[in-house]
Amino acid sequence: MEKILEVKDLKISFKTQQGILKAVRGVSFDLHKGETLAIVGESGSGKSVTSRAIMGLLAGNAIHEGGSIMFENKDLMITPEEQFHKIRGSKVSMIFQDPMSSLNPISRVGNQITEALILKLKMPKIKAKQRAIELMKEVGIPEAEKRYYQYPFQFSGGMRQRIVIAIALANDADILIADEPTTALDVTIQAQILELINKIKVERNLSIIFITHDLGVVANMADRVVVMYAGRIVEYGKVDEIFYNPKHPYTWALLSSMPNVDTDEEKLEAIPGTPPNMVESSANVLKGDLFAPRNKYAMKIDLEKEPPYFKVTETHYAATWLLHPDAPKVELPKAVQRIIKKHDQRSQNGETK
Repeated sequence: MEKILEVKDLKISFKTQQGILKAVRGVSFDLHKGETLAIVGESGSGKSVTSRAIMGLLAGNAIHEGGSIMFENKDLMITPEEQFHKIRGSKVSMIFQDPMSSLNPISRVGNQITEALILKLKMPKIKAKQRAIELMKEVGIPEAEKRYYQYPFQFSGGMRQRIVIAIALANDADILIADEPTTALDVTIQAQILELINKIKVERNLSIIFITHDLGVVANMADRVVVMYAGRIVEYGKVDEIFYNPKHPYTWALLSSMPNVDTDEEKLEAIPGTPPNMVESSANVLKGDLFAPRNKYAMKIDLEKEPPYFKVTETHYAATWLLHPDAPKVELPKAVQRIIKKHDQRSQNGETK
């Protein structure tokens, strides 16, 4: 597959009053033409910082400590803002988490879509209006000609998110970054938005980076999955490898916390403890596997030495000492065993995932 984006050993920190916060610690991944890459992890894992670095939207206190983001033979991390302005929105677009804060509350939605067309594509106003209405129809807005003149408060949460998607699609970008695009929506609307993003991906041959904290959301839409914890990728692979042959205890924990209607368990599994303090100082040294304090499978080496990436298959890697040849064999959590067993049964019956 054609490689469209390459992130190599990206390191991003932030200056804070407490010290230097290590937000992204050596992240590397590729994005291919026409695929959906999901980046999954809890709040503070570094997934949104990574996506904002790709968009050139890092805060003023951000420090680029190393690594590159290669797109069209340019390193986006050192691209001047005047050049980046031509890429942002035109080549790489983003859907943000909260549609209400993404839209201007005192501007008609139609004007907000046409603004993108006029600014980036220099499209005449009449043609931009026609194109905006077409985009509204494409993302499923009924009575688009009428609703073009309405304000964001006149739309439901799901319809507002559709408007945000229309704006992101206005300039025919090659890459669409969706940062928790369904978090503020109820489950039914969430499914509709995911279906819409999938539909547009196929129709436009888009490359999508889907950011989420919920593995369940990406089960049926991602091609590959990156699992992040404490600013580092702890496991990555094809979606089937992550769901049905997971190797990192953090991935097990995320899978175990997914709701499951096929079990008699009354309580959802929770990941114990809290994410680590990522501000490095003499009193807080970041070392070892940072998931170790929350990991019941942790060994002594986890507290002392950061694990390398162990190869599971040509496409599947995980950073856990449990994959070392000398590590003890452990039993998978029951919830993960159920997921794998159900998948195996469906495979035997000839069903798809």
